[in-house]
Amino acid sequence: MPCGSPRQGASARFGGSCPMSQTLRPGRVDPIHQKARPLPFPLSIYQTAIGKKWVMALTGAALLGFVLVHMIGNLHMYEGPNQVNAYGEALRELGGHLAPRTFVLWIMRLGLMGAFALHIHSAVTLTRMNMLSNSKYQSPRNYAAANFASRSMRWTGTIIALYLVFHIMDLTWGVFLGDTYVRGDVYHNLTESLSTIPVAIIYIVANVALSIHIFHGVYSMFQSLGINSPSINKVRRNLAGGFATVILIGNLSFPIAAMTGFFNENNCKPRAAAQEGHLKVCSGTEGASTEKEAGH
Repeated sequence: MPCGSPRQGASARFGGSCPMSQTLRPGRVDPIHQKARPLPFPLSIYQTAIGKKWVMALTGAALLGFVLVHMIGNLHMYEGPNQVNAYGEALRELGGHLAPRTFVLWIMRLGLMGAFALHIHSAVTLTRMNMLSNSKYQSPRNYAAANFASRSMRWTGTIIALYLVFHIMDLTWGVFLGDTYVRGDVYHNLTESLSTIPVAIIYIVANVALSIHIFHGVYSMFQSLGINSPSINKVRRNLAGGFATVILIGNLSFPIAAMTGFFNENNCKPRAAAQEGHLKVCSGTEGASTEKEAGH
């Protein structure tokens, strides 16, 4: 007789004597997949588009500050070897007797590296989020409505990242200068590097890309932070254009000065040497300037 037939009765049908019958157990059944723990507040905010925009804007502001300070510091090149090398030595001696030499400088470098990494990650992931959301719900992009700077952000960003690697290898580690590299002699190394035509071209192209990136970055930074109004859009644009122009002119002046011979270690004439009537060459290494008689 088949199990569960009417002749067996209710007890057999509901598991009384059928070996293949199933019974229901009382109690709550645990879910197969447990609910994941929520991320900490900063990470959970970063998962959203708004959080990524804030991170990109704040890290961008920090990097803009570095670019401006770095350019102003390099302007010491126009004062001669002693001054710019003393400036470089002052950076290495930040912290004085409270910290080992170059310790504070490396803390600042690591902070900038972290800001740069977060800036890139937020930009890439935000772009992917926009592409996924726009692929279904948005019409094709109107390139006529977007300016050149906004459409070229990924390319200018890539050029900047590649140039930073080259710049560090060239002037910080002396990879491309070879035997002419002198550790701590900022004036000599910068002059030797930018006097080379290929390096000067790389420097110029990279700084043009940097200025384009800065223009759109400064303009959109205020919008990412919620500062967006038709009444201040003109101010934002003027501020972005002015900042990008200052950085472009300042940075492009260095390869031009090096290529035209304006940066020349023989141009440094200390006051004592002028009084003695001797032409002397200033060469600074690790910030300590020495004087050597030339032609005597």
